[in-house]
Amino acid sequence: MTKQSPIRATYTSILTAIIALVFGFLGAGAWSLSGFGDKATRNYLIENPEVLQEMAEALQAREQSQRLARAGDAVFEAFPGAVLGNPQGSKVLVEFTDYNCPYCEASLADVAQLVSEDPNLKVVVREWPIFEGSDIASRMALAAARQGKYRAFHEKMFALGPATPETVEQAARLVGLDMERATADAISDEVTAELARNQDLARAIGFTGTPAWVTGDKAIGGAVGYDGLKDALETAGPRPDPESAAANS
Repeated sequence: MTKQSPIRATYTSILTAIIALVFGFLGAGAWSLSGFGDKATRNYLIENPEVLQEMAEALQAREQSQRLARAGDAVFEAFPGAVLGNPQGSKVLVEFTDYNCPYCEASLADVAQLVSEDPNLKVVVREWPIFEGSDIASRMALAAARQGKYRAFHEKMFALGPATPETVEQAARLVGLDMERATADAISDEVTAELARNQDLARAIGFTGTPAWVTGDKAIGGAVGYDGLKDALETAGPRPDPESAAANS
């Protein structure tokens, strides 16, 4: 079963931190200066509990933006050929995926629908093999990208899965890869470096499992479905500024 991103932090722990802040520093200090005592603060929050939720969401959004900013533009830069949709599209969705992840397979149709509906959508796929046995499939996928056949292999691999040496070879042959070249590319320094980079990026953002997504200033963990991805694409703000994140951290 896929893990969820820590960006979606445990709601209880966030509220605990906020309550401690409100009844500690704010209750004893800043709020008392404006005429609010601890009792008044408590009563207000009891009568308006949605304030705590709003504060939790604001804190989560700020931490998310800072993580993405620290990760930098590298998140959005595709390995040559490892793209679905329009390679020149200005609207970008990044997907961290694993061929042995059932939720990644379930998300395949969602991504395909988004691509078919928006000719300006570029989907940058970051191969992140975290499940047992999936490394060989991710390597062959990047080898396929170097032959201009990434999408064909990507879809065929999920169709034939789970990823094993046998299904990887079968998928590669069915999509017409030059097997000698693909085998060499799969173990190349470039492919090895890309997989290490993807792992570093995922950790920098705060992801712990697949699928995971980035668009604009939003980072999303888990299989959120077509509606969730479409909403993220429509509501995402611009990419966060690394300098602002550094100043606020």
